[in-house]
Amino acid sequence: MSTPPKPLTLTQLGAVVAGNALEFYDFLTFSFFAIQIGATFFPGKDTTSSLLFTLATFGVGFATRPLGGVMIGTLGDTWGRKPAMLFSFGLMGASVVGLALTPSYASIGWYAPLCAVSFRLLQGFALGGEVGPTTAFLLESAPLAQRGLYVSLQNATQYFATLCAGLVGFVLASLLSPQALNQWGWRIAMLLGVAVVPFALAIRRRLPETLHETRARPGRHRGPMGGLLRVALLGLVMLASATIGTYTMNYMTTFANHTLGFPSAWAFAATIAAGSAATLGALLGGVLSDSVGRKPVMIGASLLLLALTVPCFEAMVRFHTMMALLLGTGAMAVCVGLLAASVVTSLAESMPVSLRAGALGIVYALAISGFGGTAQFVVTWLIIETGSPLAPAWYMSAAVAFGLLGIIAMPETAPRRAPRFRASA
Repeated sequence: MSTPPKPLTLTQLGAVVAGNALEFYDFLTFSFFAIQIGATFFPGKDTTSSLLFTLATFGVGFATRPLGGVMIGTLGDTWGRKPAMLFSFGLMGASVVGLALTPSYASIGWYAPLCAVSFRLLQGFALGGEVGPTTAFLLESAPLAQRGLYVSLQNATQYFATLCAGLVGFVLASLLSPQALNQWGWRIAMLLGVAVVPFALAIRRRLPETLHETRARPGRHRGPMGGLLRVALLGLVMLASATIGTYTMNYMTTFANHTLGFPSAWAFAATIAAGSAATLGALLGGVLSDSVGRKPVMIGASLLLLALTVPCFEAMVRFHTMMALLLGTGAMAVCVGLLAASVVTSLAESMPVSLRAGALGIVYALAISGFGGTAQFVVTWLIIETGSPLAPAWYMSAAVAFGLLGIIAMPETAPRRAPRFRASA
């Protein structure tokens, strides 16, 4: 009879989630400084065209995420979760340094945007390969009754990275002139994340390996591939919904600055609100899903988002105050965190051990690439075409409604609520 996995120490758990947070901090900083990066690499006739070029480059980083999910995820399923996590993290550090040190368009001409796009592709590849092995490691390391909480750390640290990026942006926007922020302030924000890469790599090297121990435990999935394909398709629908919600929240910095005309400091304050609220929402979602099941949390969060999204955006536009901006963003972000954490846990539990890192990474990357990478470009385009600042709200609401259909069709995977479910150890 096999023994349950040995609980992780706080240091070991911190090494996994800290590395995950740093990767997302570096990746998302590009989005939060979209206006400043646009002025550096894509000078145009007006700020809107420059912004669209920048957001398109942000989206390019998602194109290589499925490839990273396949290659690094397969590494995680073959050699182990730890080698995959080390490789993806080191690659992310190198690509961020390259992007932060790329000269401006004024200095080297079209080589500047070419380099920016190349480093974004490398970032996307690294991040696409990070999610599967990290989530698999968290699930396999967790006590059975706390799987939701452990896996929710994957989402919570992403949102915490949003908070950190927002704080850095707020401080830089408050201390620097707009010209300094455009020229080099955003580079400082990126390099701050890179500074701890060597430390995080050293800690990750000391992590235990979970792949081989998990494979040796009974209850391993041997179901037909058709069942796996169904789970993957439902997971793709659910993740698309959560992803559009997440990246619409990440867009709030640009929305507040470019659409509502708020100063940069106010715009970054919205990011702080989104990051804080979504972090709390993700952790709460993990705890609740361990208690009542994954589906009730996912359904409840989706219904709350459908009820709140349009009114929150209307309040921001109508009242045009910082309080409305922060309260509206925070309310939506809590619900997004609740939804995303439970979706990822449900999908990870549904995957067989031998394919978990790769399959989860691929489905996650496809959802992010198809819907996360385009979300900010789409909502900006919709605002321009419709002339309505409420366009992001309607786009996000449609995505949540579509995702709710996938959630309803997904079986319950929480061990306490589905005692006959034996998809994985």
